[in-house]
Amino acid sequence: MIAMDTVVEAHASRPAGAEAVDLIGRWEGALSIGQTSLPLVVRVEPGPGGITAALDSPTQGAVGIPVTDLTVTAGVVRFAVPSLSGRFEGAVSADGGTWTGIWSQGPGSLPLILNRAESAAEPVAERPARPQTPVPPFPYGAADVTFRNAGAGIDLTGTLTLPQGTGPFPAAVLLTGSGAQDRDETILGHKPFAVWADALTRRGVAVLRYDDRGVGGSGGGGPDETTADFATDAAAAVAFLQDRPEIDPTRIGLVGHSEGGTTALIASATGVPAAFIVLIAGPAVTGAEIVTEQVAQIAAAAGATPDQIADARRTQGAVMAAVVENRNDGAAAARAVEAVLTAAGQNPEQARAGIAALSSGWYRYLAAYDPAPALAAVRVPLLAVYGGMDLQVPADQNREALARLKPDADIVVLPGLNHLMQTATTGLPSEYGTISETLAPEALATVTDWVVRTTGAR
Repeated sequence: MIAMDTVVEAHASRPAGAEAVDLIGRWEGALSIGQTSLPLVVRVEPGPGGITAALDSPTQGAVGIPVTDLTVTAGVVRFAVPSLSGRFEGAVSADGGTWTGIWSQGPGSLPLILNRAESAAEPVAERPARPQTPVPPFPYGAADVTFRNAGAGIDLTGTLTLPQGTGPFPAAVLLTGSGAQDRDETILGHKPFAVWADALTRRGVAVLRYDDRGVGGSGGGGPDETTADFATDAAAAVAFLQDRPEIDPTRIGLVGHSEGGTTALIASATGVPAAFIVLIAGPAVTGAEIVTEQVAQIAAAAGATPDQIADARRTQGAVMAAVVENRNDGAAAARAVEAVLTAAGQNPEQARAGIAALSSGWYRYLAAYDPAPALAAVRVPLLAVYGGMDLQVPADQNREALARLKPDADIVVLPGLNHLMQTATTGLPSEYGTISETLAPEALATVTDWVVRTTGAR
């Protein structure tokens, strides 16, 4: 399960006809994912117009993930977690103190038992240690900046770090992965972009990192904005740096993590004058292929049987084919995905949050986009770094494709690292928040050494 590091509330009013079962309280349980136990907490409280509910993942440092559609009918409690494409359905015990059921996320599902805690009070949880997060004073300059994407009519806010000295300096623009992220790409208490920026700036490379659309002070934001739209933000970032006297306009590059790698490739293909490109866990095949393989590998790592893995791959492949076939029509994509899930035995009513996400403009574009032409057209130095235990953008699948498309690329696979470039045990997303390391030293060294060598940074 991938949690989101947010603190929000969701309203879940009780519909007419629902049973008068006491849902109020703190419900605790744990998912068993392979050898890993992932504690979960559902908090249900009285609220205006009904009840409010939220999901916590304490070991991942995630609090207040929105819970919607919380109902109980005929002794069965149900709720959805739209931001995770997750849902729960379980039987209420005779005494009302236990929900025994199934947690489903995407095409996968796991048993989950939630028990009412003896105390509704939330225990004080310690935020997991994140020792690599940079803290001032810094041996370089850092300034909050705002720049304009005139074509989109929005401003974007970020941080520009400048090495000591007179410059002009080479520069890197950091591009975040999937989902609305802040300038530090904060996830589960980790701030990987702050760590990347610190490492590069200490080595003589200026770094611009910025809040995604709809985050912080950045404008825009919405489910139908696509990676192509985000590439125009990257173009605006490069243009902003080109006008700065401290920056060498001929030595500005793009460094993208996951979907940010796709953003970098689209920007380069549309004429953004990037002097170099770094893909950190960047896709080299279509989004549909990535997600299908991702689902199968996560299922395998979580201990699924061969038949279950094959079923997950088959169902996800059919879902992605439905999305791609209807890439230009969200309503048609939703109908097609619903048909696939119904045929696979899933309840479309319970899956509606996931269907809405799968049929959004962003998802349809990402699923259908093929980076092959953009990769083949790259004429500047390119580094691609993959984690050997990355289950989200698998190294073997993407390394081989990239090597065929751009034989002169520098491709590095770092054994034992996951999608976030952490030293991992299982590679499962449930592990991200439990690891204190934000970025493995070998990942930091691989990227910073290459950028310094490529740009001639001092």
